[in-house]
Amino acid sequence: MCQFCGFAHHGGLSRRALFGGGLAALALARTARAASDATQEGIPGDMALRQLMDGNARYVANRPKDRDFNAGRAERLSTQRPIAAILSCADSRVAPEFVFDEGPGKLFVVRVAGNVLDDDGAASLEYAVKFLGVRLVLVLGHRNCGAVDAAIKAVQDGAVLPGHLLGLIDAIKPAVLAAKATKPADLLAAAIAENVRQTGRHVTTSTPILAAAVDSGQLKVAGGVYDLADGRVKLL
Repeated sequence: MCQFCGFAHHGGLSRRALFGGGLAALALARTARAASDATQEGIPGDMALRQLMDGNARYVANRPKDRDFNAGRAERLSTQRPIAAILSCADSRVAPEFVFDEGPGKLFVVRVAGNVLDDDGAASLEYAVKFLGVRLVLVLGHRNCGAVDAAIKAVQDGAVLPGHLLGLIDAIKPAVLAAKATKPADLLAAAIAENVRQTGRHVTTSTPILAAAVDSGQLKVAGGVYDLADGRVKLL
């Protein structure tokens, strides 16, 4: 029996009609909620950073949240509301969602070897800030970074890498030179930290969107180094 026939036969709505109407109302409500969420501003940068560091503490302690990966899948079809953007090295040993114990849709991750900021990375971060409401960008380096180590070899030994690797190493060299000038006991560790700092400064001065968001107080930029040995992130 069709919905209209049911209405005519019973003088009101049939169960099937009520059920169908209920589903339609639910779908409309979800669409409206997604549209509303898309215009909401993300959580403040300081709060987002605390949430990330709390998650890292759980990761280090091997006590991650119980998480149902099926939950929220339908809502994530229409919108995403990440709490932070992470500019991370592409190293396979560094997985920001694990490191900060966050589930799908919580982190907007931009990855490139050496966690440097190129034009495509800047555009990705601009999208996160301008359209997703992200208010924290965290530049995440890590110990024993191969890209930084290669830049050190290029500076000290004149090593030349093939293909596009040359351009990548050139982007890291200024951090190596700045770290080397301080005569550190561990040049690699010092260069990794300095590379994170320099990339963070590049984020804060990237015009027009990121720099304006920083200047207005809307965006916080932070940096940290992930320890492959114990899983801790040390903020700089």
